[in-house]
Amino acid sequence: MTGAERREQLLGIGRRLFAERGFDGTSIEEIAAQAGVSKPVVYEHFGGKEGLYAVVVDREMQRLLSMVTASLSDGHYRQKLEGAAMALLEYIEESADGFRILVRDSHAASGTGTFASLLSDIASEVEHILGAEFKARGFDPKLAPMYAQMLVGMVALTGQWWLDARKPKLDEVAAHLVNLAWNGLSGLDAKPRLTAQGDQRRQRKEKESRGRAAARRAPVVPALPTTPVPPAVSNGSADSVH
Repeated sequence: MTGAERREQLLGIGRRLFAERGFDGTSIEEIAAQAGVSKPVVYEHFGGKEGLYAVVVDREMQRLLSMVTASLSDGHYRQKLEGAAMALLEYIEESADGFRILVRDSHAASGTGTFASLLSDIASEVEHILGAEFKARGFDPKLAPMYAQMLVGMVALTGQWWLDARKPKLDEVAAHLVNLAWNGLSGLDAKPRLTAQGDQRRQRKEKESRGRAAARRAPVVPALPTTPVPPAVSNGSADSVH
């Protein structure tokens, strides 16, 4: 086995174990044992478990990001959203181990990004689509980044659920996601407001928050010392009992 082949073998074993057990639950000893090599071989290729994990996570992030980016290259706005939803769901289906690793979130020692940062990168790709659509509809394009985060988060969370449920079929899930997203976008209010009940709740919370803030800012007045009251003195007559 060549050095390149050995490296790929170790990456494959590490990827599977990290998906099953997470970073902390996976050991260099087990990776080496399953590869049929000694621990120094793993260290030689990756410098340790952290290095191996970092390469695995980076590969998964790049693959997912490239799939979503490619899906956004052609088509009408709705077709692009369909493509992005399908790309993310297809990645989850085809790379279940990789997705589980990303969802677990990157270990701090690996030096890689987090799943949240990856979703933000994907949202940045979606953002320009929404920005153009908002501008065409007379909405504020500055809101596009927020809506992009909402859309990507919705698809990612649904994908996590589908990874265990595995039904309905993937294209049906994508169709329902786009149905909610697109029909919701097509009926957007330019300046949405909360309902009267929701607005009252918000105002009540703001009032309570201001009250707590005022209480924290109020100066503490030290208590004045109390003057002791002298005990009553009997005159020996009025209180005497005969």
